[in-house]
Amino acid sequence: MKSVFAVVKRMLSSNIVTFIVTAAIVFCAITSGDSEVALSNGNYTWLAAAMAPFFIVCYDCKKLMYLGTDKKDYYIGSLVTYGILAVLISLVNTLIHLLIDPLNHSQTVVNLMEVCGWTDNGIIIAFLQQALFLVLVMIFLHVLLSMQPYWYGWLADVMLVSVICIFTPIAPLRQVLSKFFGAVMFNSNALLHIAICAIMSLLLAAAGLAVLKRKTL
Repeated sequence: MKSVFAVVKRMLSSNIVTFIVTAAIVFCAITSGDSEVALSNGNYTWLAAAMAPFFIVCYDCKKLMYLGTDKKDYYIGSLVTYGILAVLISLVNTLIHLLIDPLNHSQTVVNLMEVCGWTDNGIIIAFLQQALFLVLVMIFLHVLLSMQPYWYGWLADVMLVSVICIFTPIAPLRQVLSKFFGAVMFNSNALLHIAICAIMSLLLAAAGLAVLKRKTL
């Protein structure tokens, strides 16, 4: 347990750039005063979820392995780190939505929590939905990045690009893609959304573990 805690501590400290960049954008992002709609600065907190897996997979993995860290400890530490980050990001965005967004009386402030329909279930459930969705995003990026040195990583890239390029212009397929994102992200049904995010996260985590077992330095 101590080794996992050390891994988590290392990963959080290595993401200092992520925190600085995200904080800078959150504080500095401004929507034009001429616009009737303003984007909530809390939306930019999600940037941390997109950046963190790059540091953990591309930087921390090799460094920790060279230091003799067990693969299992590294992976558990990664998942714990993503959980911590998801909770922190969700908390910050929720607080901004509750405390900062209402101060803008001249514009309609749009927050992703509202766009996704999560706030329809109350702020506490919305916080939980957001956190689980962010965990799913980070694990997905972690697995995708971990696969890149291997042929199946390139195959996954090709498949993702193909899905976007083929499904987008064809109406029936576009509807399928829309329903997928509707279930995973734009889902106001709290129980269904939480279940989908949890199940997909577990499946991706299992896939990530299988990739890690094959990983060599």
